[in-house]
Amino acid sequence: MNVSLSRQGHRLLQIGVALLLFSSFEGFAIPYLAAPRLGLSAHTLSGLEAVLLLALGLLWERLNLSAAASRVAFWLLIYSALAILAAYVMASVWGAGNETMPLAAGAFHGSAFQETAIKGIGYSSAPTGLIAFALILWGLRLADPSSTES
Repeated sequence: MNVSLSRQGHRLLQIGVALLLFSSFEGFAIPYLAAPRLGLSAHTLSGLEAVLLLALGLLWERLNLSAAASRVAFWLLIYSALAILAAYVMASVWGAGNETMPLAAGAFHGSAFQETAIKGIGYSSAPTGLIAFALILWGLRLADPSSTES
């Protein structure tokens, strides 16, 4: 068993549970946020990401990846999950974000700085997430049958 994969899987489980806790507490704040609809979106997103990280944490040890590839996948996955969540939380607190997430933000529009920050952080989560998921999918391939490991 790869110790690095085991440790990373455990960290994903910890972060998943932390996101469940965040989602629980953030739910109480929804009515007090500048953009409650965005707060509800952040609440839902953090719950979804928690379940995703819990599931990936459970399968992480089964990945057939090198140490470097597993590190890249792990950190890009974490960044992607936290970056998009941060963008939604920032937008809900600021009452901004309709340039990036118009369906959730509705008429809430922030300053140029706020809209740029939300856009930059939110959009940066897409390529990092795609690369992480591609590496995870690659890591789920069957191991070489001629290898001596089982």
